Amino acid sequence: MKYTKEHEWLRVEGDLVVIGITEHAATQLGDVVFVELPEVETMVSTGDEIVVIESVKAASDILAPLDGEIVQVNAKLVDNPALVNEDPTGAGWFFKMAIDDLGALDDYMDEDEYADFIG
Repeated sequence: MKYTKEHEWLRVEGDLVVIGITEHAATQLGDVVFVELPEVETMVSTGDEIVVIESVKAASDILAPLDGEIVQVNAKLVDNPALVNEDPTGAGWFFKMAIDDLGALDDYMDEDEYADFIG
């Protein structure tokens, strides 16, 4: 997996990239009570706000970490946003993207670098 400074994780599955937030981010947010997901087939650019998360503590946006197309969203989060807290790097994923260049992932941190980043 790769990690962003915004505490998102990126995992390659075949020719898609799955995106979610890290356990650290889920802990910082507190209990997630609402998730608004993007529309499938939406084209996004790096830095676009594409997911809204509301928790008992705050509201946050998830930014697109890469340029590409949203090809699948985790609809289970709409009915059960607590999945983000229960399993942030598994069942709590947000969306899957098709991107042109998997090499773009090289710009992000690996697990050791992310562990150093969060201290």
